Amino acid sequence: MEESPGPSVFPEFEVIPAVDVEGGQVVQLVGGQRGTGTRYGDPVESARRWVTEGAETLHLVDLDGAFEGDRRNADAIEAIGDSVDQEVDIQLGGGIRTPDDAETLLESGVDRVILGTAAVESPEIVETISQDHPGAVVVSLDAAGGEVVVSGWTESTGLDPAAAAARFEDRGAGGILFTDVEVEGRLEGVNAKTVRRVTDAVSIPVIASGGVASIDDIRVLREAGAAAVVVGTALYEGAFSLAEATDALELWVRMTVIHRDCIRQWLSRAVVTTTHNQLNRG
Repeated sequence: MEESPGPSVFPEFEVIPAVDVEGGQVVQLVGGQRGTGTRYGDPVESARRWVTEGAETLHLVDLDGAFEGDRRNADAIEAIGDSVDQEVDIQLGGGIRTPDDAETLLESGVDRVILGTAAVESPEIVETISQDHPGAVVVSLDAAGGEVVVSGWTESTGLDPAAAAARFEDRGAGGILFTDVEVEGRLEGVNAKTVRRVTDAVSIPVIASGGVASIDDIRVLREAGAAAVVVGTALYEGAFSLAEATDALELWVRMTVIHRDCIRQWLSRAVVTTTHNQLNRG
C-alpha cells in the first residue's frame, strides 16, 4: 500500500468490495441500522477472496468504531492489511476521530482514511491531515431523508450532501464517499439522482455506495458520474461476482469507445459531403 500522490484517487472507474467488520466478523447492515446485519464470516478470508477475484482496492469499515467512536476491530483490520499484496489499496473508515488516529493509520500503510462524523463536526481535520497526506482523506457523507447523518447513521445534521461535498473539496478532501443509507443493504437498486447531485457539485472523485443489486446498477452509477462504487451485500449474496462486474465494465468501456469513434467518423463524412456539395453548387 502506497501513499496517494495527490487528489486523483481513482484515475479509472473501480468496483470496490466492502469488508465491514463488527465484532470481528464481516457484517452487512440493512439501512445502516445496527442489529440488522447478516454475518459473512472471517474478514481476512473475505479480503483474500476479493483480491483473488481481482480487487484493486478494499473498502474496510470498523462498524463498532462507527457506532461507538473507537476502533474496536483494529486487530482484524490490521490482519487484513497484512494478508493482502501491497499493490492493493486499502481505504479505511469507522472510529477515526482525530488527526493522530489518521496519521497512525496512514503511516502504518493504509492508503486512504475515511472520515465521517469527525469531518462533519470538525471540518478543519480534513485540512490538517491533507497537509501531510494530500489525497489521502476521503470524506464520508451518508445521507438519509436528503440530509447528511453521522454517528453511525443515528443523528441528522441538516446538511445537504451536495453542498457539504463542495465545502469538503475546498478543505482539501481527495474524494467523497457518498452512501445512500436508505437503500443500503436492501438489494433494491440505487438512487442515481442523489449521486448525480453530489458528482455535479465537485471535481474530486465521488465513490458511490448503497443499494447495488445488479451489474446494471454499477453502470447507472458510473453514468451518474461516480469514479468508483462500493459493493457489499450483492457480492456476498452472490448476485454477481467481482469478476463478472469487472468484465462488464471493460465491455462498457470498449463499447463507449466504439460508439464515440463511430460518431466521429460519421461527423467527418458529413463535413466532407457538405463541403463537396457546396463546391459543386459553386
